[in-house]
Amino acid sequence: MTNIRLGSISLDCADPKALASFWADLLGGTIVYTSDDFVAVQLDGVWISTVRVDDYQPPDWPNGSPPKQIHFDLAVDDLGASELEALMLGAVKAQDQPEPDRWRVLFDPAGHPFCLTNQIPD
Repeated sequence: MTNIRLGSISLDCADPKALASFWADLLGGTIVYTSDDFVAVQLDGVWISTVRVDDYQPPDWPNGSPPKQIHFDLAVDDLGASELEALMLGAVKAQDQPEPDRWRVLFDPAGHPFCLTNQIPD
């Protein structure tokens, strides 16, 4: 069997540098490559890359158009403290919070939804 592993997750956006800075700060990553159209953030064993897309339109969660195509579930120990940190870094809290005791739905600066959750084991 071959050794296949996840190497990178790419996020479309209008401003790759700003979005990469958000994710690097939130997840403790390091920006390892920067151009006008592409920025790579190194995390433990994986990159998050941000890619400029002309006329980028953020997803309209939960039921809009364009629809959500991907989201991250980020495991946290303290939902409240993690939410405050994400908000201070530029995230926006979604109005719709289906299960706020287990999941907090936020949007990154480019409008991609992501969840903070205490429901994923270490």
